[in-house]
Amino acid sequence: MEKKEFKSESKRLLDLMINSIYTNKDIFLRELISNSSDALDKLYYRSLTDKKVKVNSEDLAIHLSYDKEKRAITISDTGCGMTKEELESNLGTIAKSGSLAFKENMTKEEKIDIIGQFGVGFYSAFMVSNKITVTSKSIDSEDSYVWESEGADGYTIKKAKKKDIGTEIVLSLKEDTEEDNYSQYLDEYELKNLVKKYSDYIRFPIQMEVMHHHLKDEKKKEYEDVLETETLNSMVPIWKKNKNDVKDEDYDNFYMDKFSDYDKPLKVISSSVEGMCSYRSLLFIPSHAPFDYYNQEYEKGLSLYSNGVLIMEKCGDLLPDYFSFVKGVVDSEDLSLNISREILQESHNLKLIAKNIDNKICKELSDMLKNDREKYISFFQTFGVQLKYGVYNHFGTDKDKLKDLLMFYSAKEEKLITLSEYVSSMPADQEKIYYASGSSITKVNNLPQVEQVRDKNYDILYLTDYVDEFAITAISEYEGKKFANVENGDLDLESDEEKENIKKVNEEKKELLEAMKESIGEVSEVRFTNKLKTHPVCLTTKGDVSIEMQKVFDAMPNQTGIKAEMVLEINEKHPIAKKIKELYEKDKETFEHYTKILYSEARMIAGLPIDNPTEISNLICDVISRS
Repeated sequence: MEKKEFKSESKRLLDLMINSIYTNKDIFLRELISNSSDALDKLYYRSLTDKKVKVNSEDLAIHLSYDKEKRAITISDTGCGMTKEELESNLGTIAKSGSLAFKENMTKEEKIDIIGQFGVGFYSAFMVSNKITVTSKSIDSEDSYVWESEGADGYTIKKAKKKDIGTEIVLSLKEDTEEDNYSQYLDEYELKNLVKKYSDYIRFPIQMEVMHHHLKDEKKKEYEDVLETETLNSMVPIWKKNKNDVKDEDYDNFYMDKFSDYDKPLKVISSSVEGMCSYRSLLFIPSHAPFDYYNQEYEKGLSLYSNGVLIMEKCGDLLPDYFSFVKGVVDSEDLSLNISREILQESHNLKLIAKNIDNKICKELSDMLKNDREKYISFFQTFGVQLKYGVYNHFGTDKDKLKDLLMFYSAKEEKLITLSEYVSSMPADQEKIYYASGSSITKVNNLPQVEQVRDKNYDILYLTDYVDEFAITAISEYEGKKFANVENGDLDLESDEEKENIKKVNEEKKELLEAMKESIGEVSEVRFTNKLKTHPVCLTTKGDVSIEMQKVFDAMPNQTGIKAEMVLEINEKHPIAKKIKELYEKDKETFEHYTKILYSEARMIAGLPIDNPTEISNLICDVISRS
């Protein structure tokens, strides 16, 4: 028996693989099982093309076992096996793949799915093993051989006594260290979990001898332990089954089991796409937000499979942020994987799949809105904020895609409506889409500025989520109608005569208004208005930053310094206006007190904090005690 060395480049690659390429030791089992699956595929293919090869499909299987005393794991298959030359070629030269060569030699008509294409997955076993023994008998050879290696030092090949066609791989596990617990792989539960996680959809049964506790004698209540063969994998993924053979209950159970949810999904989206990039997807919209959805630790993504083998548990590139709540799986044969199959190379096909999934979710939500409004409202009340976030994120790049999925509370309808529904019900003389912002519908409804718009019989959208106004600002206009905040000081709803009259009043009382502004110090302007009906005072804004936007900026951990340019407006027809004018002429000190009280009232109405509540309280008490 002669010991052979790996070629120098193979030595370097082996060292690189064990220490760098694979970041997750658990995947060694996935790689070996995938190789066994390929061997079974090759034998099955030979049986179709070579009449001399007889195969009983029931005999095609992968067997898994472990021995705690010997610290060994065994993976065996009944596949095509390897000759001495193939052992030398495939295992003696790292990154030479028999599976890839086999696939390349097939015609287009003969193509079957082959998982292993890089010839490196086998060597991932050295991450957990200090010795690997491969015993194989090829369908093309009378003899069997054993290949053995302890790593980069080299390998040996000698004759063996294996009678049956196939391959057996024995891994001698490393001893445990402070950093690594290799003994975990000698646990039945752990091995089952690894198979279920990574190889559940290998199309051949993965079997293991498992001890089951059976009742031997019911009268005597005697039990016995019986060793039975258990199939660990599902083999056929639910997304590859004929839709007619899958019940809604099957989808629900799959979702609840795989994604650990106690409720059924709100919506199931199944699709199969053929073309430049073929794939199957099974997506779920949860009925409620995941428990960790609003935590920083939440990780979006779909489970990504290649030919039924799990590649990434959460592939974030497949989902945009605004659909981060979507759960599901994608399975494709057309992905460009790196040699470790752990991460994806920059892939045009991956981007194409992501784009298609994005469009598919949009269409399904649009159809739900159109055909099952009650279900859509339930969805929107749970995840609508995320869609609004998507509208203004990335400088509004996705606004046109998402704007028709948004809903806002209508003051007139007293329910959620879409932007399209708002515009379609606008009176002929209405030129803008009006909205008002606040922390609740009740508070928005009581805003003084709402009166003027509602008196015109115009509907108002009530924005009660912190993100709403940013989304509206990003959309800017809808079907040619611009958005207008009722808290903006220049709504332009007055007649020319009304505008002229209030302009005259403000010019006449210019000194009074300037004195009020100086007394407050925080507003850009104080003015009389004729747009308020019953309310005495309000705050309006100039420019693009509204009061609600300022609240959001103020709540940020790092203060932005962005402030709304506020205007204090006093109802010129309210008795308080007359009182202010009288005080300015007769009692400047009381005039200043009234000014501060009015400004504080306006801030409270707008939901803004009062910086000096004790002073204002004392001023109010002083005014009350004098009356």
